Amino acid sequence: MRTPITWLRRNLVVIAGLGTLAYLILPNVVVTVFSFNNPTGRFNYAWQEFSLDAWKDPCGVADLCGSLSLSLQIAVWATIGATVLGTAIAFAMVRYRFRGRGTVNSLIFLPMAMPEIVMAASLLALFLNMGIQLGFWTILIAHIMFCLSFVVAAVKARVLSMDPRLEEAARDLYAGPAQTFLRVTLPIAAPGIAAGALLSFALSFDDFIITNFNSGNTVTFPMFVWGSAQRGTPVQINVIGTAMFVIAVLVVLAGQTIGNRRKKAQPK
Repeated sequence: MRTPITWLRRNLVVIAGLGTLAYLILPNVVVTVFSFNNPTGRFNYAWQEFSLDAWKDPCGVADLCGSLSLSLQIAVWATIGATVLGTAIAFAMVRYRFRGRGTVNSLIFLPMAMPEIVMAASLLALFLNMGIQLGFWTILIAHIMFCLSFVVAAVKARVLSMDPRLEEAARDLYAGPAQTFLRVTLPIAAPGIAAGALLSFALSFDDFIITNFNSGNTVTFPMFVWGSAQRGTPVQINVIGTAMFVIAVLVVLAGQTIGNRRKKAQPK
């Protein structure tokens, strides 16, 4: 005979998972709801009435779309730079043995363990000592630096799980090094590379501490949001946040759908 306690024990993991998911999604739901608000004052913290004005004019606040465009540009270029460098480093660390390999491995993963404010202050001191003017390029260099570790971690895990016999089979079938890499190695490593790239884009677009230290007079979207919070929070910020959240969810769902289709297409 089933009792409530028995049912609870059997479904405890599911309940905990759903509760955690709800806890994570709740802030995004609040942002989405308040993107349809029409506040009476400067701050969009209390619900007043339903309105689509902010959605009709998401760039209605001065410099908002400019800062958003700048953040997107930096995130794209930082993702490209970190993905290319991180993929090459991951392959080198897995496939080759060289002097100082352990030291290099520690240095690569150091930014992941280091507090952001320490890296931000260190980069600022470096740029100032070298006489480099703070702005777009210093932000980009800083973002590539801290995104690099995450790409290396994602790609390295994928490369370590690869079966070397697949590449050996390709070489036995007279495939050259370039052909083997493009047709065998790269497709297998692609999920790790894609994961590292997506993570780099999210981290770069979202970063505030390192950017704030090394931006000079350049204002990115997170810095714009922080500055607006001091003067008044426009509804358009919630609109942009909602749009970014929806896009991220669609990308994840598309990836899951493609992965499931590939699994079904594989011969059993």
